[in-house]
Amino acid sequence: MGRAFEFRKERKLKRWGHMARVFTKLGKEITIAVKNGGPDVTGNPRLRALIAEAKSEQMPKENIERAIKKATDKTLGDFKELVYEGYGPFGIAYLVEAATDNNTRTVANVRSYFTKCGGSLGTNGSVSFMFDHKCVFRIKETDGMDLEELELELIDYGAEEVFEEVEVDEDDNETKTVCIYGSYESYGTLQKYIEENGYELVSGGFERIPNVDLKEVTPEQRATLEKLIDLLEEDEDVTHVYTTMKPAED
Repeated sequence: MGRAFEFRKERKLKRWGHMARVFTKLGKEITIAVKNGGPDVTGNPRLRALIAEAKSEQMPKENIERAIKKATDKTLGDFKELVYEGYGPFGIAYLVEAATDNNTRTVANVRSYFTKCGGSLGTNGSVSFMFDHKCVFRIKETDGMDLEELELELIDYGAEEVFEEVEVDEDDNETKTVCIYGSYESYGTLQKYIEENGYELVSGGFERIPNVDLKEVTPEQRATLEKLIDLLEEDEDVTHVYTTMKPAED
């Protein structure tokens, strides 16, 4: 398995703490997708993928429609996607993605979280070179699906890694999905293949995969570093947090 698998294994599709925050963050991403590509899902693959993800998260239809409408309503906030970079304690790099209508507020909050945990917010380019920007899709795994055969087929469309992911809910029910990672530029071709071949799309988006050796930390250091991650992820403007911390052993 490659680096994307190890990265995903560590994150395990970490959910934002409460459903309301999930809906808020997805709503912002939907609004941005409409601003960039229009409200017609037929011609906006990013919007189609986000709506599929919203449905998998059981986001109400009215919330989705409200997020789409917000993109054309000039009386409402104009969300923009921003990236913040910095270092937490113990030399661990952090890359923080946000969707905000008030950069002054968001950058002040992000800086305060770094300061509180003994880190510091950096300048553009200070850590982004340590991460590769990849597209990632999740599809429902079906009975009899041959992952090796699927990966060989998808390589021609820009896939770099394909692997199974199993999630267990509170009732010990298993849900199996297939994760597909590819280059940033392969987003459109991979999504087209998935849709044209009848696979059920769970989500489609982008992630940052560390391209440097991940740093070992002690359990005590990990607790401090994860506190910073939690503070960042609890902020409703923050959509994703990535670090160069080595995953904990199972």
